[in-house]
Amino acid sequence: MAALSIRLKCMKRMSTNNEPDSGGLAAPAGAMQRRHFVRLALGTAAVTLAARGRLAAQTRRPRFRAIAFDAFPILDPRPVFALARRLFPEQGAALADIWRTRQFEYTWLRTSGAHYADFWQVTEEALVYAARSTGINLAADAHARLMNAYLGLQAWPDVLPVLRRFRTAGVACGFLSNFSPRMLAAAHASAALDGLMTHSLSTDAARTYKPDPRAYQLAVDAFGLPREDILFVPFAAWDAAGAKWFGFPTFWVNRLAQPAEELAPSVDGAGRDLNDLERFVHAI
Repeated sequence: MAALSIRLKCMKRMSTNNEPDSGGLAAPAGAMQRRHFVRLALGTAAVTLAARGRLAAQTRRPRFRAIAFDAFPILDPRPVFALARRLFPEQGAALADIWRTRQFEYTWLRTSGAHYADFWQVTEEALVYAARSTGINLAADAHARLMNAYLGLQAWPDVLPVLRRFRTAGVACGFLSNFSPRMLAAAHASAALDGLMTHSLSTDAARTYKPDPRAYQLAVDAFGLPREDILFVPFAAWDAAGAKWFGFPTFWVNRLAQPAEELAPSVDGAGRDLNDLERFVHAI
C-alpha cells in the first residue's frame, strides 16, 4: 500500500504539471488524465493484492503433516450402483441399497465375532445376500460385472487438483481403508493416483475393520507421526465417530449430505468436497 501511495503522488504531480488553465468552464484534460491514472493504479493494486493473497494461501504452513483418507472421499462409488440399476431396472435401486448397507454390517459382524474375511469377500457376500433379498436371479455375468465395477472406480472431480496441491505443500496423503489390497491397487490405477498417495493402507493388514482402534493405528505406525499430526478424512458418519474415539483430528467429507451420528465427540470440521478440506487444512 505504501508503494501505491507513492505511485499516486507521482501521477498526481505529473498530471498537475501538464494541466492547462480552463477558466473553470469544463473538466480540464489534465484532470481527466489524472483520474485515468488513478483508476489504473487502483486496478493494478487490486490485482497485486489478490495475487499476494493467493500466494499466501498456497504457502501458508498446513495445520497437519499427514492426511489419511477413507476410500470414498477419493473414489466415486456411484457408477457401481448405477450399473445395478441398469442391469435390473425394476429392482436395481433396492439391490444397491441393500448391498452397500450389508457390506458394512458384515464387516462389523465379522469383527465383533472374530471371523475375519477381507473386504472383497465381504462385498461379494453382501451382493449375494442383496440379490436373494430382492428376488433377483443374479447370473454369473451380472455378478462379475457388479463386482468388477469396484476395480474401476474413478476419482471425484475435485480430488486430483487438491491432492497435487497437498503434495506441493509437503502434506503426506494416503489411504486408510477397509478396501482389500487388491481393491486399493486397482483404485490407484483407475483413478490416476500414482505419485499422490504416499501410503495405501488396508485394514486387512490388521485383519480387522474400522472402527476397531487397531485399524486406525495402522496410519500412526505407517506415517510415523503422533495421531494429532494426522488428519483423518472419512466418507461415512460412523467412520468419523470411530476416528474421533481413536483420537484423530477429523474432517468429514460429507459428499452425500448425510446427518451426523448421535455419538460424541463431534468432528473438527466438515464439508462437501476436498476443496472444503483444503481450506480447513490451511486455516489458521
